[in-house]
Amino acid sequence: MRIALAGLATSHPYTDARTLTRHADLAVWEQDGERLARFMREHPGAAVAGSLGELLATRPDGVVLTVPNPQAPAALAGVLETGVPVFMNKPAAASREQLEALDRLDIGDRVLSTSVLRFAPAFAGVRLDPGEVLSVRATVRHDVGMWAGGYNAWQDTPGQGGGTMVTMGVHGVELLVALLGPEVRLAGAAGAVRHYAGLRSEDTGVMALQWGSGITGVVEIIGVSGDEAYTVTVHTASGGEHIVIEPGEDHLRGLGYEGTVEAFLGMVGGAPSPVPWEQTRAILEVLVSAREAAPAVPAH
Repeated sequence: MRIALAGLATSHPYTDARTLTRHADLAVWEQDGERLARFMREHPGAAVAGSLGELLATRPDGVVLTVPNPQAPAALAGVLETGVPVFMNKPAAASREQLEALDRLDIGDRVLSTSVLRFAPAFAGVRLDPGEVLSVRATVRHDVGMWAGGYNAWQDTPGQGGGTMVTMGVHGVELLVALLGPEVRLAGAAGAVRHYAGLRSEDTGVMALQWGSGITGVVEIIGVSGDEAYTVTVHTASGGEHIVIEPGEDHLRGLGYEGTVEAFLGMVGGAPSPVPWEQTRAILEVLVSAREAAPAVPAH
């Protein structure tokens, strides 16, 4: 089995490869020489392609797609032409223009795009009775200080990678949609720079959500943090439930990276995506709407 890594634009494909290499031969294409060299130091046996077309011409059994968001719709269109399953690292779109470009593609059940947290052991088995739910809250704690120094500036730029609101906010929205379904809309959003003055976006943010059933929800994004952790609180009339997702001793397992790759390999074996595109589309709509509603606020 051969898995192609189409792009190394974020940290995620490097992490994905550590699990994939136990199951498959790897092929890789990346535009940035430094990022490619870093990958090859860890995976010297991987086959290197000079372009996305050349990579796809090797006829891989599956593709992990991770390119800068502005390039993502065109790259996904190329992969879809091959018919092989694709795991598109989050977020699949970070602006209205990008989302509309994805809407023009024929995306079926051979595309998986998700926050890895959906497959974290602490969360994957959770089931709710929506009729018992009053409201929900997801809190994302993930430091974004690396962007303040200029690292991967496109991710921190609202019109390109969406900034903290989108790139980190996806984790919280993903978890809530996984629990309550895709009939959700953004009710409001706000963001601010409270600590990292060099950012193009924000280091704190909040979204208010509402489902068609009337359930309300909140996503908090804390981008100034000494640790990485994600929590979901479900409020019911009888009290509620508190779910905590942490890296633990094995962050690949604890944060859901391994589970996501296992789900993708199931698609390589013929299974449909375990995350319907309807859910992914709803998550992207919330994120893009939040970005539009909350332009970055200068530090003070």
